[in-house]
Amino acid sequence: MWIVVEVPLCFLWLTFAPVADKTAAYFQISLETVNWLSMVYLLISIPFGLVATWVLDSVGLRCAVVLSAWLNMVGSITRMFSVLKFLSLGSQSYWYLIIGQCLCALAQPLIIFSPTKLAALWFPDHQRATANMIASMSNPLGILIANVLSPALVPEGKHIPLMLGIYAVPAVTACALATLGIREKVPPTPPSASATNSNSQPFFTGLKMLLRNKPYIILAVCFGGGIGMFTCFSALLEQILCEKGYSNDFAGLNGALFTVCGLLGAFLLGLYVDRTRKFIESTKISFCLSALASIMFAVVSSALNQAIMLATASSLFGFFGFAIYPIAMELAVECSYPVGEGTSTGLIFVASQIEGVILMILLQALTVHISEDPFSTCALDQDGALDWTTPVLVLAGLCSGLACFYVIFFHTDYKRLHAETFNADLVKAEDRATEDVPEA
Repeated sequence: MWIVVEVPLCFLWLTFAPVADKTAAYFQISLETVNWLSMVYLLISIPFGLVATWVLDSVGLRCAVVLSAWLNMVGSITRMFSVLKFLSLGSQSYWYLIIGQCLCALAQPLIIFSPTKLAALWFPDHQRATANMIASMSNPLGILIANVLSPALVPEGKHIPLMLGIYAVPAVTACALATLGIREKVPPTPPSASATNSNSQPFFTGLKMLLRNKPYIILAVCFGGGIGMFTCFSALLEQILCEKGYSNDFAGLNGALFTVCGLLGAFLLGLYVDRTRKFIESTKISFCLSALASIMFAVVSSALNQAIMLATASSLFGFFGFAIYPIAMELAVECSYPVGEGTSTGLIFVASQIEGVILMILLQALTVHISEDPFSTCALDQDGALDWTTPVLVLAGLCSGLACFYVIFFHTDYKRLHAETFNADLVKAEDRATEDVPEA
C-alpha cells in the first residue's frame, strides 16, 4: 500500500524533467520556467515540511498518508486543465500546470518524511533498515518511471496532454486505495521495545533538541546536501545531455540506470546494515564512492560520443548515492533519539530542499547560452542551447567537499539501539526476579 501511494507522488514531481525541451516548446515558455515545475516542490517543502513533521508525530501516520494521496490526486487532475483545448486558456495554461504541481508538492513531505516512522511502528529492530529501505526506495522508483515513461509518451510536444492524462490515473487509484485500505494507525502488537515504550519528545521540544545536537546538524547539512544534489541531477539530466548530442531517450535511459542501480545499492546496503549495525561506516564509504562517481560523470559529460562511459558513471553515481538514503534516515533517528522519527527525518528533508533550491538556482546561473551548436539535440528556445559543463563540475566539487566534511566530522552513538538494549535487559532482569520469588 505504501509503495502504491508514494510512487505516483514521485513521478508526478519529475513529469516534465525528461522532456523539458518539448515542454518548453509546447507551452511556449523558457527552459528556466520549465525547471520551476520541479523546483516548486523544493520551495513548498521548506515551510510545509515542518507542518508535515508535526502531522506525522502528533496526528499519526495514517492521516499523513491519506492526506498526501488526496492532495496528489487533486494536483494531478488540476494539471490536466492546462491542456484542455475547449477551455481556450492561452497563456494562462501554464498557471494551471504550476497550481497542480504546487498541490502535488504539498503532498510530498507527508509521505517522503515518514519511512522511518513506518519502520519504527510496524517492524522489529532487526528489520527496520530493510523496511526503511523499501519504503524510501519508492521515491527513486517513481523517478525511474518518469525517466522512462515521459520520453516514451512524448516523442513530440503535441503528446504532452496524453502524458498528463496517463499520469493522473495512478494518482486517482492510489487515493482510492489509501482512503479505503489504510485502517490502522499502529499495529495491534508493538514490534520492538522502542515502539512499546515510546517516549518521543513533543514536537517543539524535539526541534530544540535537534538544533542543539551537533552530530545531527552535521548529518542534516551533509545528507541534506546530498539529496539536493540528487534532486538537481534528476531534474537537469536531460538538459545536460541534449547539448552534447544525446537524445531524450538516452537521457531517460541514464536516469533509469541511475535509479535502478540505486535501488540495488540501497537493497544490498540495507541488508548489510540490518545484520551488522554499521550505520556510520557504511554511509561514509558510500558517500566517498558517490563523490568519485560524480567526478567521473562531470568529466565524461563534457565530451562527445561517450555513451557507454556516461551510462557507467550514472549507474555508479546512483548505486553508491542512493545506498546512503535509507541508512542515513535510520542514522538520523539513532543520533537524535528520543526525538520523534517524523521530526528527525523531516528536518533533514527541509534542509535538503533549501540546499536543493540554492543549488538549482546556482547551477542554472552558471550555464552558458550557445546560439549555434551543431551537436545539440535540444528543442531550442529563442536563446539557443545551454552549456552545462561548468555547473556539472561545480556539482561534483560540492559533492566531494560534503563527503570529506562528513567523513572527518561526523561521529555519534546509536542512542535508540542502546535504549532498546537497556530496556530488553531490564525486562529480562524483572522476569528472572519474578521466577526467583518463592511461592507462598
